[in-house]
Amino acid sequence: MPGIASTASISTSPTPALSRPLRVGFLANTDAAPFVVAEHLGLFVKYGLQVELRREIGGATMREKILYGELDAAQTPAPMLWSTQLGLGCPATDVLTAFVLNLHGGAITLSRALWEAGVRDAASLRHRSGDRRAQQPLTFGIVSHYSMQHLQLRDWLRAAGLDPDRDVRIVVVPSTQLLRNLAAGTIDGYCSSEPWNTLAVRDGVGWCPTLSAALSPGHVDKVLMVTRRFAEKHHAEHGALIAALAEACAWCDLPHNRATLATLLSAPGYLSQPAAALAPALSGQFDCGHGRVENVPDFYVFQRREANVPTSEKATVIQRSLASAGFISAELATDHTLPRQLFRDDLYHSAINLRLNVLAS
Repeated sequence: MPGIASTASISTSPTPALSRPLRVGFLANTDAAPFVVAEHLGLFVKYGLQVELRREIGGATMREKILYGELDAAQTPAPMLWSTQLGLGCPATDVLTAFVLNLHGGAITLSRALWEAGVRDAASLRHRSGDRRAQQPLTFGIVSHYSMQHLQLRDWLRAAGLDPDRDVRIVVVPSTQLLRNLAAGTIDGYCSSEPWNTLAVRDGVGWCPTLSAALSPGHVDKVLMVTRRFAEKHHAEHGALIAALAEACAWCDLPHNRATLATLLSAPGYLSQPAAALAPALSGQFDCGHGRVENVPDFYVFQRREANVPTSEKATVIQRSLASAGFISAELATDHTLPRQLFRDDLYHSAINLRLNVLAS
């Protein structure tokens, strides 16, 4: 594993400013909201930044672009920090996050065919899986191997008595292809961020048995990932980026802004989806399909309850889940060093002090 220096090793001394805009990647999910709001409200400029937002196809693509310098920062699934740091499926690279972008924000979606076959929950899915196993196992889509959605799907299947490695197939599918594959029957369901669950319900091809906020309350979903080299070399820009996103997250979490937020996200270049398809998750009135609407005010948490603070406690929860799934060694489950190295609350607090100074000026 690449050696990450101690938290004191990242210099806070002035460095030359970038001679170009910061290149920041985001995913075409509803949880891209902080980036869209920061750009729309001029918050990047407010904190002295030029930022070029780039919509990317998936987390793995952004990870590669981060590693090879095509992106300076990116919205990635939190578990991807571990895979990148440990070199799982990519060159091992020192990375970190100093900002949690959101808690929750996803759901499990199953096909209409499963509903018609009598599936209503995880327990009835187990019986259907037994019927299918001799022919073709049930197949579920995820957008990234190292994501909270993958971990949650595996936990949900295990709770039903299904072995996610033997009883079903789990495949990686780009988020923009999930709905098409579900409608075509090439996958039987998926666990994904919004709006792909709502779109399946809207089109009548899927329904949601459970939501991520119910599967693991308070879980970290997406983070702002950068390399340690970037955080060291461009400490000022990194801090300003976090300050801008922190203000954007605070705006996103105000209930009276959620309708406007749905409209902003719907624009071409961002999500390019109808605002009506983005509103249910943002409003907390989530349509699970077949007449079931859940009141989930915490479907998205962008800033409340100190959501943005990248504490080692939050990181430890993720690390234990990764070890439980067999994605990292069991020895790492009790390691206390790596969570503190990957989740940098010291850099977060430095950036928030910058924000407070700007707001006070």
